Amino acid sequence: MKAIGVFDSGIGGLTVVKELMRQLPNEDIVYLGDTARLPYGIKSTQTVTRFTLENILFLLKFNIKLIIVACNTASSLALPVIRHYFRIPIIGVITSGVKEAVYATRTKCIGVIGTRSTIKSKAYEKEIKSIDSSVKVISLACPLFVPLVEENWFNTKETEQIADQYLKPFKKTKVDVLILGCTHYPLLKPVIKKVLGDKVKLIDSARQVVNEVKGILDNEGLRLKNKRKGKMSFYVTDEPECFRDSAYVFLGRKAANMYHLNPVRNKAPGATAPPNSVAGTSNGVKAKHTAVKC
Repeated sequence: MKAIGVFDSGIGGLTVVKELMRQLPNEDIVYLGDTARLPYGIKSTQTVTRFTLENILFLLKFNIKLIIVACNTASSLALPVIRHYFRIPIIGVITSGVKEAVYATRTKCIGVIGTRSTIKSKAYEKEIKSIDSSVKVISLACPLFVPLVEENWFNTKETEQIADQYLKPFKKTKVDVLILGCTHYPLLKPVIKKVLGDKVKLIDSARQVVNEVKGILDNEGLRLKNKRKGKMSFYVTDEPECFRDSAYVFLGRKAANMYHLNPVRNKAPGATAPPNSVAGTSNGVKAKHTAVKC
């Protein structure tokens, strides 16, 4: 069975996995959390692109039919450069959320929050303007949100204080739609809503991305039609305990079949050979890993 590959810099991409489980329960999923190199949002375009290539090449060791780049920083900085070098569909998390935001706004004023790299790239602003040039975009970097989520600080007094400081500028604007431009941020929805109130609609891309994936699988004839329950495998590049705990919060279930990756050797449990890429390497980057089941 061909699986859907998903990767993120940490646990945030599990918001996409949860939506895959809901909408496509029969599909197998291979998830890679690059927790050892978290966060991506403070790194250069060159570094993020290299990490993204390595992650894609690792996932392609499995029988993968489609990859979701469930990291907004990688989607904004690396995906436009590398997606055409691979034969299988590689989906980012920016376009789908933007479409919903443009449709939803009534004031023609959209807010975007994300990592420093995502905001600096202006990827969301460019995408929004390509759909409707009359929309005003106000973007703010919220770099502390990712470590707060990684530490399971979803609803603490400190998190609320930080959110209030970050989001305060939006209160003086006509923003009626806020794009959560990082897959970690949906876990902070209650806090963000508390700070901004009910008049601001929060947009996260997980549901829209999976809708896009369904369309691609249907068009390519790759969607599983049987009623078997999909299998999931999780790979992390750092110690798995924190990821295991967070995965339970994200998914509402234990993350079985978890492996700790060591980027040394060119072998991973359950992997099949030759990736569906133009080449096994890209720009000199080799995907060498060994994994130990946890």
